[in-house]
Amino acid sequence: MPESILSEPNLCKKMSNKPEYFSHEEFVNRSQKLKEIIELGLEPYPAKFNPTAYAETLHRDYDNSELVKNSEAAQVGDGPNANLAGRLVLFRAMGKNAFAHIQDASGRIQVMFNRDVTQVEGLPAEENALKFIEKKIDLGDIIGVEGTLFRTQKGELTLFVKKMTLLTKTLLPLPDKHAGLADKELRYRKRWLDLIVNDDVRERFQQRSKILKIIRDYLESEKFIEVETPILQGIYGGAEAKPFVTKLNALDQEMFLRISPEIQLKKLIVGGMDRVFEIGKVFRNEGIDRNHNPEFTLMEAYAAYWDYNDMMHLIEQLFEKLALALHKKTTVPYTNPETGETIEVDLKAPWKRLTMKDAIRTYANLDVDKLSDDEMKKKLIDSGHVDPSKTNKLSRGLLIGALFGVFVEPHLIQPHHIIDHPIETTPLCKPHRNEECRKAGLVERFESFILTHEIANSYTELNNPVIQRELLEKQAERRDQGDEEASPLDEEFLEAICQGMPPTGGIGIGIDRLIMLLTNSHSIRDVLYFPWMKKLT
Repeated sequence: MPESILSEPNLCKKMSNKPEYFSHEEFVNRSQKLKEIIELGLEPYPAKFNPTAYAETLHRDYDNSELVKNSEAAQVGDGPNANLAGRLVLFRAMGKNAFAHIQDASGRIQVMFNRDVTQVEGLPAEENALKFIEKKIDLGDIIGVEGTLFRTQKGELTLFVKKMTLLTKTLLPLPDKHAGLADKELRYRKRWLDLIVNDDVRERFQQRSKILKIIRDYLESEKFIEVETPILQGIYGGAEAKPFVTKLNALDQEMFLRISPEIQLKKLIVGGMDRVFEIGKVFRNEGIDRNHNPEFTLMEAYAAYWDYNDMMHLIEQLFEKLALALHKKTTVPYTNPETGETIEVDLKAPWKRLTMKDAIRTYANLDVDKLSDDEMKKKLIDSGHVDPSKTNKLSRGLLIGALFGVFVEPHLIQPHHIIDHPIETTPLCKPHRNEECRKAGLVERFESFILTHEIANSYTELNNPVIQRELLEKQAERRDQGDEEASPLDEEFLEAICQGMPPTGGIGIGIDRLIMLLTNSHSIRDVLYFPWMKKLT
């Protein structure tokens, strides 16, 4: 930051188009304090501080330690020493002492400033340190503290601060401690505030990182290697979705944000990399709701010489491992946001397996083999969940898939693998190896459902270049006829398949939905750091 700005914190007075908060009393007062701190010769934004401990580790190591004594002992240095840094979130003056809470990335700890002992880094000797802290430091400021641990008369672990360093003077206050941060939209838009004031939110995102690490460790233990493929692509595919379109100016070329890494990962399988996986962002220009965000995290994995049965085993083992790591048992709690009822979702292997047709028989009491196309269309229209004009464009296989979505998915609370889908739903999947199923137009695909939502999708991958071309050409025809979710023909991919792809099993897992499940979260926005929100006008 230029020195001229540091020396003139009220530079905002010279700015045009100032944000609304510039007029807030708290912002004005804190800006004035910043000016006064600089005039005293202190640097309000130093470059570095070296904390030696976190609040969590201090509580773990010393809450019950005999090394921690009273404040008199701590004042003369008799006790464990520590220095830490964090945000000031509570402050109360009590005569010659002032007690405060410091919050760092791990939690909170109490500290005590003393009129006779505590010093402020850089403060002139003639200035009273405790008075400076009381008058110039605000809740939300980030400080570094060094001192000796002691235990108060009430037994609370506390740091007797010998020296305090101002690390960041904040110009905006924390949310009101009584009202909190109740507005969910504000929490999503200003995630930094959400993380500061809500411990459970910080914990959820720490769990997100832990989940990703467990997934990586498990796949690596199964001999998969992690790879990275392009997000910008000249042609899109691997899923049915409307893409985001952009332009590569250097080549004067239309480009797309990927809707799936599938095509690129399969090219690596062709190249001899037998087990690969990628965890990364994909982009689909679709609606936003409780379970969908246009930008989301997807994990895809491919293994040569595997099939969809191997992938069912892999996903069951992975989910069981995740549940045990986070909850110490194979069940995870889910609280219905509408009723408040909590159920236990059991991720223990093996999961229930049903063909798509059997699932429709079981949960919808419908035998699709005995229904004509027109009868299926009528049931979809009568359900009120399908646009009547769209049913005319659906082939028989897509009608079966639509019936499943309307009448079966709401019943799939506990884990289910729904296997053997109609071929029209899956142009990249291998036709069923069973002769009868193949004649019925079924493919070796499963989708895993938990809490009524798809959480994973897997194929025995199609590696026959002749059939692959036929299916992709049909998909390209649909696109040419106006289907925005159908993919264009990818000749480069077809060439790679002609080079020879071994028998392969593939799987995709929606990471955000998985984290929703494991953290008992009810909206995808709760597990994304910065979910997409409508622009404020």
